[in-house]
Amino acid sequence: MGNLPSPQIAFAAEVEQERPGPGVAVHVNFGVFTGREATLAEIDRLAASLLDRVPHVTIVSEVRHEIDRHSEAAVHQVRIEIPPHEDEAQPEQLEGWVVDRAERWARQCFAERATSTA
Repeated sequence: MGNLPSPQIAFAAEVEQERPGPGVAVHVNFGVFTGREATLAEIDRLAASLLDRVPHVTIVSEVRHEIDRHSEAAVHQVRIEIPPHEDEAQPEQLEGWVVDRAERWARQCFAERATSTA
């Protein structure tokens, strides 16, 4: 077993030219608003509310680090991506609906934690 090659940990991602980007992408500055990361249960609740209208959603919970020689910032963000689908004729209307749902979700998450710690 000592001669087995080590698995590659970091690698360059191939850019997929054939795959279109999301039909709708919404970013939620969750950490700035709540001061913490979203829990798995909260993300599940967000997904369930979005699946009322769309057949598929990708939710990415991430900590973004912006760094230069003079400063450093880390922000927890939730990114919602909904691929284009044939049922949705107006992506602008869907985008507005997703932004509204995400706003309500983030405010509810903040209120529930504020109430439980008071």
